[in-house]
Amino acid sequence: MGSRAVDPQSIRNVTIVGEPAETTRVVRRLLRHHAQAPAATVVHRMPGRGEHTIRVAELSSHAPIAELERSVRVADGAVVVLNAAAASASRLETILRVADDHQVARLCLVTGLDHPAADFDRCLRAVADTRGARPLPLHLPLGAGPEFDGVIDLVPMWAHEPMAAEFYGSRWQVAEHWYRDLVAAVTEQDGEDPDAGLGPRKIPPERLHDRIRSATRIGEVVPVLCDAARHGADIAAVADAIVRYLPSPMLVCQPEHAFDC
Repeated sequence: MGSRAVDPQSIRNVTIVGEPAETTRVVRRLLRHHAQAPAATVVHRMPGRGEHTIRVAELSSHAPIAELERSVRVADGAVVVLNAAAASASRLETILRVADDHQVARLCLVTGLDHPAADFDRCLRAVADTRGARPLPLHLPLGAGPEFDGVIDLVPMWAHEPMAAEFYGSRWQVAEHWYRDLVAAVTEQDGEDPDAGLGPRKIPPERLHDRIRSATRIGEVVPVLCDAARHGADIAAVADAIVRYLPSPMLVCQPEHAFDC
């Protein structure tokens, strides 16, 4: 059987790192529906963007510091799994700093939001305390602990108005505020006013995706997603974010990175 040519720009080599049980759970969910693909490989299809190959490496935050540093340093991109209920995440904060030191693009997935001790703001502060990193929430968690009731996906949120605005009530007003902060974070370097022109609800989602990708690749921001698996959300949002915001091997410049196709 002949091999199929793969566009290098459609490849994402990612290292998923966090507490062992949670990291394994995320990786298994990513791989679950791709039994026909090689081990630790996800073939992900996105409307309008074609087919992408995501190669997944799993890394425990309990590994020795030297191993963590080396694994993150040679990664094309990293997904850091943060537990909203954990009292401390010093190892994961170290990983974020190592990624920043070596210009490795990263995004965060926050889990455990339905735990009674969940604190989403603490996760954002942990990212913000990392040198050179600015957390960029792409999801608004609806409540926390026993009141956690899913998320609002901020980038495409205007496509669901006005029905969603009526359904979510005051939460929609909070989402609008977070959306404006998101737009400001990825346009301020250009001196653009997020309220200028057509207004935020007229900004095409693809334009925001492009700006988030550019800011993520140069380490200006760290996109933050929320895991809402128990509220009907699947893992597609994580795969979409990997494809949209993390670089292909062709865009990774560190000498440690070798392209392997």
